[in-house]
Amino acid sequence: MTKKLKFTTQAKEQIEKIINKDKAKKYFRISVKGGGCSGFKYDFSFENNLDKDDILFENVIIDKVSLEIISGSVIDFKKEMIGESFVINNPKASASCGCGLSFSV
Repeated sequence: MTKKLKFTTQAKEQIEKIINKDKAKKYFRISVKGGGCSGFKYDFSFENNLDKDDILFENVIIDKVSLEIISGSVIDFKKEMIGESFVINNPKASASCGCGLSFSV
C-alpha cells in the first residue's frame, strides 16, 4: 500500500515560512496521539532530528504509525477570523468532535 499525503500550496508555504524564519527548526512533524474527545488528536511540532521509524516528505516527518492513520489525507493551512491553523482532511476519520481537533477511525 502506498503511503500518500497531499499538501496544499498554503500548507507547503506556511511550513516553509516557519522553517525559514527560525533556522533552529529543520522539520515539521505531524503525529497522531491518543486523546481528545473522539479518541485521537493531531499533533503538530517542529524538530531537528529524525527517529528511526520516521517517514520524510520533503521537510515534513511522520512516524509510521501516524502515517497509517492519516494516509490518503490532505494537509491544509487555513486562515480564518478565529485564527490560523493546520487542518487535516482525513478520509479515514469516521467521526470528529465539534472543535475539529480530535477524531475517531
